[in-house]
Amino acid sequence: MSVLLETSLGDITIDLLVDDAPRCCENFLKLCKVKYYNFAPVHSVQPNFSFQTGDPIGPSSKDSDGGGSIWGLLEPAQPAKKTFVPEFKPKLKHAEMGTVSMATAPSPEDPDERFAGSQFIITLAPNIDFLDGKAAVFGTVVEGFDTLEKINTAYIDDKGQPLKDIRILHTVVLDDPYDDPAGLAEPPESPVPSAAQLATVRVAYDENVEEDNDPEAMEKTRREREARAQALTLEMVGDLPFAEVAPPENVLFVCKLNPVTQDEDLNLIFSRFGKILSCEVIRDKRTGDSLQYAFIEYTNQKDCEQAYFKMDGVLIDDHRIHVDFSQSVSKIADDWRDVTNKKRKRAAGGFGGIDNLEKKRQYRDGSGRQIMSDSVVNNLVVDRDVPKDITQRPRDNNRDQRRDDNQRRERREDYHDDRWKRKRSRSPKRDGRHGNDGNYDGRRQDRSRSPIRHRDGRRDRSRDRNRRDDRDRRR
Repeated sequence: MSVLLETSLGDITIDLLVDDAPRCCENFLKLCKVKYYNFAPVHSVQPNFSFQTGDPIGPSSKDSDGGGSIWGLLEPAQPAKKTFVPEFKPKLKHAEMGTVSMATAPSPEDPDERFAGSQFIITLAPNIDFLDGKAAVFGTVVEGFDTLEKINTAYIDDKGQPLKDIRILHTVVLDDPYDDPAGLAEPPESPVPSAAQLATVRVAYDENVEEDNDPEAMEKTRREREARAQALTLEMVGDLPFAEVAPPENVLFVCKLNPVTQDEDLNLIFSRFGKILSCEVIRDKRTGDSLQYAFIEYTNQKDCEQAYFKMDGVLIDDHRIHVDFSQSVSKIADDWRDVTNKKRKRAAGGFGGIDNLEKKRQYRDGSGRQIMSDSVVNNLVVDRDVPKDITQRPRDNNRDQRRDDNQRRERREDYHDDRWKRKRSRSPKRDGRHGNDGNYDGRRQDRSRSPIRHRDGRRDRSRDRNRRDDRDRRR
């Protein structure tokens, strides 16, 4: 005994446990046979746990009654038959993924007794023991586990409802062992969705929410994203003030100029369209030669547009110029940097964020007095005149001070004397090579420290000399 559920994400085949849960299986089979579940939404998805469906309209609609059993559908005049008591078998547990069970609610009179209607649950993971005793197991999924994975990974809101509709499109009874109850009539074809069902559609299951596959549109989108990424990169490195910066609309770009054309010439020609704030021919920084293009800034945008329409292709100094709107944001970036740096410095509190580290300028008036900044003490005046105790020193101290100054001056003059400096720089060995007149005599000086020499010209070593002295003393 099996049932095939055709959903918007794929087919699901369910085998029914008719021996263990006959009443739940009969209710489910007959509801599928009368197409009660057609277009019913999957209204609750709990990832890696379970999903719930079976209400034809959906519990979010005010027209929904939560769904009812096949007996309540056949006898609407008896509300007691809208629900039934399902079978709970201890051996039937939610141990495997794809376990199918009827959703139940406790009885208002007896909390231990639970009732079921038309809604059912399919688990999306194994060992969901939380549902044991709360949902009545009556079947298992044998085919369509890929569909269960798609439902498990669907986008949902904070209430668990899928953002894009997941619906049961058709139900096909593959095998039915039960006789039809009185009054059951199988419809010849699947009914169309009702107005109440269509009102619950958020994003239709067959609605294409993917991006347009037009090659031109895709290329345009790619270029916009690439430009956006490049602008953000330039903003991070500081080349752009911000990524959404746009060039000024009152600046013209003029190119193909004659190298002899000067700023004054362009200013005179373009000034007939309106007041010009600046007109600059761009030149090479090293040579000063014209690069044959310029920027002209007007006070308002209308004058700039008029000049653009009138001056493009005009002949100036035997060169036919080209005029376009400027795409440069260099001036805007410079202004932005200056303003931002000032704000940053003002917010930081001076150089490096500390006022005391900032170099303070000294302000003096005509009397030679220094007025300290207000950040130290308000209106504090410091006298920079010479102290009275220095001017009123005794004359002896002044005389001693002048004597010391004269001595230091004499020492400096002696130090800078050329003869004295030459005398200090000459080595003793050089003096030995020169005579008294300062001329070099060409003789090699004796390097021996001992003045005693033998007759044959040999030097007398200190050891031999000491021995000889000892012998002389003994004699």
